[in-house]
Amino acid sequence: MQFYKEDIRFENPFLSMKIFAANRVVDAISRWHHHKEVEILVIAEGVLHVFVEDEQYMLRAGELVLIGANQLHRDRSYAEEGTMRYFVLQFDIHDYFEQSTMPYYRFLSETDYPWSKLNYIFGNNDTARESIVDSVKQIYDESQTKREGYEIAVSLLIKKIVLTLLRSDNRHFPHHRENNDLLRLRPVLDYIEQNVCGKIQVEEASRIVNMSYYYFVKYFKKVLGMSFLEYVNYKKIKRAERILLTNEVNVAQVGEEVGMPNMAHFYKMFRKYNDCSPHDYRKKMAEWSK
Repeated sequence: MQFYKEDIRFENPFLSMKIFAANRVVDAISRWHHHKEVEILVIAEGVLHVFVEDEQYMLRAGELVLIGANQLHRDRSYAEEGTMRYFVLQFDIHDYFEQSTMPYYRFLSETDYPWSKLNYIFGNNDTARESIVDSVKQIYDESQTKREGYEIAVSLLIKKIVLTLLRSDNRHFPHHRENNDLLRLRPVLDYIEQNVCGKIQVEEASRIVNMSYYYFVKYFKKVLGMSFLEYVNYKKIKRAERILLTNEVNVAQVGEEVGMPNMAHFYKMFRKYNDCSPHDYRKKMAEWSK
């Protein structure tokens, strides 16, 4: 089976999202492909046969399908009058995480539990389906009109989609951790937040919650779905993004300010979360703001 990795380019760098309306002809079939972004397809007219790895979905007007990050997929269109129309929403879920949503990081980004596993929701929950379909259409309208504050509207609508999925998942797949586990780690998350621009030590974090070093490392990853080091690096890069956009300091200084004085490491971590260098990130953000 031949497949390719699709490189999705976002129109607005402040929004890690792309949405468009696609028009297809009868019996048009795409190649197998994948991308790191989550994808939602919403049918407006016609019929679309969607293949997601070993799963198949026959979608008609008003229906949708979720495709998880890096899942192989392809589709084939059908229409009685020769054409069909559907909306395609693609977004990087990682860029929509913030302090309040981190407890759900594992649920939303666990590669062992792709989003396609949640498609069962739409078979018996019309309210959830209609809510997400409506949100996707609103995102499309916002991206077309670009009224003042549309970035805020799009961000809120994507979070609404995520919230709808969380609250509609009766199977609790994957089983996310109880709030007691998250509450137990709250002092550690506060410690990281307060010292994100300095040196953060796992030994100190484990001491705060009175755990042994080795137990803490395993416990943290089990609860949040990412290692302690990954979480710290993620928070540091998010702070670096803010500094790059709000201060006229050079990139080396930014690395120093977030506690990453090793420029090779700083660049490597920054590219991991942004697919570009700190300099290119600042440049593209500045060009969009003109």
